[in-house]
Amino acid sequence: MEQLKHECGVAMIRLLRPLSYYERKYGTASYALNKLYLMMEKQHNRGQEGAGIACVNMDAPVGTEYMFREKALGKDAITEIFDRITPEWTKAQLFMGHLRYSTTGKSGLQYVHPFLRRNNWRAKNLCLCGNFNMTNIDEIFAKMTRQGQSPRIYSDSYITLELMGHRLDREVERLFVEAKAIGLQDTGITRYIEDHVQMSNVLRTTMADYDGGYVMCGLTGSGEMFVMRDPWGIRPAFFYQDDEVIAVASERAVLQTTFDLTCEDVQELPAGEALIVHKDGSSVLETILEAKTQARCSFERIYFSRGSDRDIYHERKQLGQQLTAPILKAIGGDTEHTVFSFIPNTAEVAFYGMMEGLRSQGLNVRSEKVAWKDIKLRTFITEAGSRNDLASHVYDITYGSLRPYEDNLVIIDDSIVRGTTLKESIFKILDRLHPKKIVMVSSSPQIRYPDYYGIDMARLEEFCAFRATIALIEERGMYRLIDDTYEACLDELRKPMAEQSNCVTSIYKLFTVEDINNKMAEMLRPAGMQAPVEFVFQTIEGLHAACPDHQGDWYFTGNYPTPGGNRLVNLAFVKYIEEKRSILQSVCSYGIHEQAS
Repeated sequence: MEQLKHECGVAMIRLLRPLSYYERKYGTASYALNKLYLMMEKQHNRGQEGAGIACVNMDAPVGTEYMFREKALGKDAITEIFDRITPEWTKAQLFMGHLRYSTTGKSGLQYVHPFLRRNNWRAKNLCLCGNFNMTNIDEIFAKMTRQGQSPRIYSDSYITLELMGHRLDREVERLFVEAKAIGLQDTGITRYIEDHVQMSNVLRTTMADYDGGYVMCGLTGSGEMFVMRDPWGIRPAFFYQDDEVIAVASERAVLQTTFDLTCEDVQELPAGEALIVHKDGSSVLETILEAKTQARCSFERIYFSRGSDRDIYHERKQLGQQLTAPILKAIGGDTEHTVFSFIPNTAEVAFYGMMEGLRSQGLNVRSEKVAWKDIKLRTFITEAGSRNDLASHVYDITYGSLRPYEDNLVIIDDSIVRGTTLKESIFKILDRLHPKKIVMVSSSPQIRYPDYYGIDMARLEEFCAFRATIALIEERGMYRLIDDTYEACLDELRKPMAEQSNCVTSIYKLFTVEDINNKMAEMLRPAGMQAPVEFVFQTIEGLHAACPDHQGDWYFTGNYPTPGGNRLVNLAFVKYIEEKRSILQSVCSYGIHEQAS
């Protein structure tokens, strides 16, 4: 499967005892830092583009630094930032970590979390990180500029930092007025503010207008800590609390491993709520926004999250098990002449489920590790042909693992997104084994629509299912369908965002899943390949049966949970058509010019 740039990972720790307690009990002053490092390494799957950490020392004397931050780029960023840590970090009580994948195409150290907003008042200092993508940042930006603000950088991260920082300023100023009214002065006012800050006020006034999927995490210079989840529950967040520590992570299994916990010890942060930890260490779950129709991301369960989570492991096995009937149909029931395997490494659990499903029917099936994923090869050769040849060897095969021209090969992957790796690498290398037939199985349904909530797949033309559908439309001369869909999308974009619906669904309605599967097989089968190819995909019903608590299926159905998703998919189709027409017009103009010459 093609590596997706996706998601982000968050990690937070709040120590609840004096620092000397951890040094005595655990024999190190770096207890929290060690735990933060482990939590981040265990979430390395969620981001390898960059990483950052921050901490707050609430006991730092006046006139000394009390907030620290380190950021780095690249897959080795975690090691790099922890190598830079100075002894001052071990004196802190609040810690934050972040792993980043870009979902907007913007890269560079300035876009790596956490983001820090400075002020001479400790309570006004804000450090922010998160796993999020906002679909209506244009509207948020317009609102801020109407208020007279002027953000320095146009990105959802910086705009959110400035908007939340502005609301934090207002909260501090509210408390300043209260403190003055009861006769406090000077540092008495400061202590009153720090003891009474209500981050729930800040979050409610900041997040009310946002559309998107998010887990927002923050620290203040005075010792407040918070994590908030979007009201649709799109992005995941989990936390653990005992009398020593409060910890937050994007995945449950990460907390279990780091703190040696059972599943029941870890709590999932409810949608629309925030876990707020005050300066004194007391904590509370508060409803910030009313929960909407729940749309927990199903792709988390299929691919993104670590498979070591108890429930995700069983769900992935069930996804594979449910595919046994269509697989048997694809091979004509001939298990005697079929080898079953998987694409490493994320599809391995679904493979186990597939094999259990076959064996539960009393079938004697053969399994082999046919495909091997090698390290990413460096494309130091500049010629395009040589580069493509290197790319085709990202995967290798186990020679002799099946009988040439006699055995079918059934090979399962967790998802098929763009199809590029299949065409350029996997099919070519598997064909060297001379299988009688290749059945390519996906434990997820056909991916037909972009994501706008934190995963880097925003262009319709990236998806092989979309390209295959367009090819079918063009083959059958159904150009009116494309024109009508384009006009419908334009009509929707003229409406207020909250009233828009997804018009792109119409292009799929006249075709069966099998129609699109067959066209995909034709398009992705490389020239010169001998073995025929057939695709088998998970059904939508099968997805929901395996992952009943994660109904966020917009990748497959187009049912976006927020209005912003509908607007952006309509816009994506409009851009696709207009770019295609522009290219065609340029080609035609070039042809006319050549004839004239």
